[in-house]
Amino acid sequence: MISPAKIQVRLTDIDILGHVNNSIYLVYFEMARVHYFNEMVGPNWNWLEEGVVLVKNEVEYIHPVFLNNQPEIKLFLKHIGNKSFTLAYELYVKEKLCTIGSSTLVGFNSKIQQTIDIPERMKAALLELEQK
Repeated sequence: MISPAKIQVRLTDIDILGHVNNSIYLVYFEMARVHYFNEMVGPNWNWLEEGVVLVKNEVEYIHPVFLNNQPEIKLFLKHIGNKSFTLAYELYVKEKLCTIGSSTLVGFNSKIQQTIDIPERMKAALLELEQK
């Protein structure tokens, strides 16, 4: 099991209302994806030929996150197909669910600029993230 991604809230993440700005959550989700992908396929994965591109994001704000909070993001597999998959995020502060979201990604080879099937090693690792 992969440990949740720990996020450090930066001063620049805060808006005039004193909480994390809505647009910053997409950065937090990206940080969580990088954390999980690194654990799943390792730091030497060939992202140029066996990469992914982001095609959709959704965010639902439940409770605000503030500067001195220490959010953690859990990531789950919501759906997987041959070329695309959808990840679900749960952002917690001290075990309180504050934000949920999802991202749909598509397998992509940047060298030839074409979609690809999700590589088998990545697919197997993603299936380990399926919510039971």
